[in-house]
Amino acid sequence: MAQKYALVTGAGSGVGRAASIALAAEGWTVALLGRRKDALEETAGLCQGGGTLVVPADVTDPAQIDAAFATIQKEFGRLDLLFNNAGNNVPGTPFEELTAEQWFKVVNVNLNGVFLVAHAAFRMMAKQDPMGGRIINNGSISAHAPRPGSAPYTATKHAVTGLTKSMNLDGRRFDIAVGQIDIGNAATPMAERMAKGVPQADWSIKAEPLMKVDHVGRAVAQMAAWPLETNVLTMTIMASKMPFVGRG
Repeated sequence: MAQKYALVTGAGSGVGRAASIALAAEGWTVALLGRRKDALEETAGLCQGGGTLVVPADVTDPAQIDAAFATIQKEFGRLDLLFNNAGNNVPGTPFEELTAEQWFKVVNVNLNGVFLVAHAAFRMMAKQDPMGGRIINNGSISAHAPRPGSAPYTATKHAVTGLTKSMNLDGRRFDIAVGQIDIGNAATPMAERMAKGVPQADWSIKAEPLMKVDHVGRAVAQMAAWPLETNVLTMTIMASKMPFVGRG
């Protein structure tokens, strides 16, 4: 297809911004979805090569997601790629000290929001002509191994893995390829604390190495470039020397 249309959630900063820039550089027209219009417009100004569409929306609100996809349908006419990236976290908290408010805050974005956007994209891709598309969910190193005090985040990222696999099976009937990228220690505002020191398995505090966030953007663009007959089910991209393999 001459024109390729993508949607990136959490596009106003960090990994979402990096992925949007990388996709635009490869010629994708990218819908930028997030809560802050000013941040999305800043991302749009950094994207070169492909066009952009700013779509302010809260991924936890079904009505706002329906409205966002109505806009995408009107402006694009189809959707070829979703990078389902929006997520949040709370400060590291021992399990016994967690509050229900902290738990629901993370679950609402990292799981419910991921579902709402994926569900809308899936339905659009199944009905469009030509049928099909690709969905890449943002997992995490925490989809494999937790850090101390990270129960809400770890639980949601494990759940995203299950959702990815289930969507992958259900999507085959519609030529929808579903995969996941698991990221470790990309240099984003959310992860900058890693360089200052974070709890290890024994609760000691150690600084950890980071990698450039644009490397993650390039990895997303690489996953997106494959034809639908080929799927990257899972990709792990991480700072080479971070304590993941064998941590704990």
